[in-house]
Amino acid sequence: MIGERISSGSIWEEKVGYSRAVVVDNWIFLSGTTGFDPVTHAYPDDVETQAENCFRNIAATLAKAGSSLDDLVRVLIFVRDADDFARIIPIIRKHCANARPANTTVFAQLVAPEMKVEVEATARKR
Repeated sequence: MIGERISSGSIWEEKVGYSRAVVVDNWIFLSGTTGFDPVTHAYPDDVETQAENCFRNIAATLAKAGSSLDDLVRVLIFVRDADDFARIIPIIRKHCANARPANTTVFAQLVAPEMKVEVEATARKR
């Protein structure tokens, strides 16, 4: 096995057979992160709060790997509803402006109907 595996403790990681993140050398590859609240395990009704949760959950994983949002190199953002994209632009900017990572956003059907946004990220430790 190459690299260190980081788990969030989600039952899905074990069920599906993946890690929240994989650290290889100075690279950190994060799985798609949805907007669930890590305390309540619920999805907020609004896309803005879900987007904030995505970045909060990504920041927590990066911290476990010895990194931060300032070290983002690439983000891939999946949004269920095209109309929601404009609503989350300020949130993306707030969390990505320091790093200015490469960014691709796609409109996609997500795994569960309550999911409105999902963010996959790659970072590099300094």
